[in-house]
Amino acid sequence: MKSDKEKFLLYVVTDRTWLGENKLEDQVEEIIKSGATFIQLREKELDFDSFVSQGKKIKEVTDKYNIPFVVNDNIDVAMAIDADGVHVGQGDMEAKECRKLLGKEKIIGVSAQTVEQAVLAEKDGADYIGVGAIFSTSTKADAENVSLDTLKEICSAVSIPVVAIGGINEKNILQLKGTGISGVAVVSAIFAAKDIKKATENLLILAKEIVK
Repeated sequence: MKSDKEKFLLYVVTDRTWLGENKLEDQVEEIIKSGATFIQLREKELDFDSFVSQGKKIKEVTDKYNIPFVVNDNIDVAMAIDADGVHVGQGDMEAKECRKLLGKEKIIGVSAQTVEQAVLAEKDGADYIGVGAIFSTSTKADAENVSLDTLKEICSAVSIPVVAIGGINEKNILQLKGTGISGVAVVSAIFAAKDIKKATENLLILAKEIVK
């Protein structure tokens, strides 16, 4: 699972902002059935017990479809629910420390904005790099944009998969063609869509186009 670059093709990060009356685990299942290849659970507001409870429900779904599932930032939650791994930012726990705690079989993703950060993350044991924000994004208003040239340089500098994230949608995704990425990570392009199924299907088609 860790070495399969195709698993990073359509990487979906959860966001409960647009849930309404829906359950997050039900939406995640719909998204997976429609083509998502990787799921990251991101929760900024939940307490530990609620985070763990939600994580277990998501893991039941991802296990059912054999889809990789990582937890954003919170390694304690990732360990408590036996997630497939964790994704950490530059201000979170370093990849090498995550590796010590999680062991060699778990997936570790690291956010990077520069070639130096990406190279260090790979050296420290990261399995993939998340690079962004590529375009302006409402889900992370304080994120600094990373140029397409820097994205290309990062892809060339590391041997592990690189996933682009930040403001990516159906209208701008084709700009990423030829950068060398293994996939795209999306949030609102799916969760804010009126038709989640159709949005996921369309993004999968476009993601395949840009990673040819």
